Amino acid sequence: MIYLVGYTACPPKPQIDKVALGAEKWVSWRRYQSLKRLVRELKKRGVKIVALEKTDRSIDIGRAQFTPPLALIVGNEVDGVPEAILKECDQVVHVPMYGRKESLNVSVAAGIALYVVKSKI
Repeated sequence: MIYLVGYTACPPKPQIDKVALGAEKWVSWRRYQSLKRLVRELKKRGVKIVALEKTDRSIDIGRAQFTPPLALIVGNEVDGVPEAILKECDQVVHVPMYGRKESLNVSVAAGIALYVVKSKI
């Protein structure tokens, strides 16, 4: 299930339909206005909340342990995951970066994170 929150676009929308190539018709998704409300609802259902964000307390995603069920939060490309949400998370992980640049496009970071999480559960 994909949860779309805030100002994230959701189907049907021509820009999504064009790049999704039909996937928008069979991938399960739900729309929420409030990320905090979604996180709290998921936690009540026993879902572990993992944020993908580089912080002082985040750990290398390659060293992290994951236990389903879990939800992975990827934030806004500019502002990341809000601090109030990070405080609600069970775990905060980051993709290690080498060199001068310390961020990735959110879709690339999400793809890496989903691959790592899937390989560990």
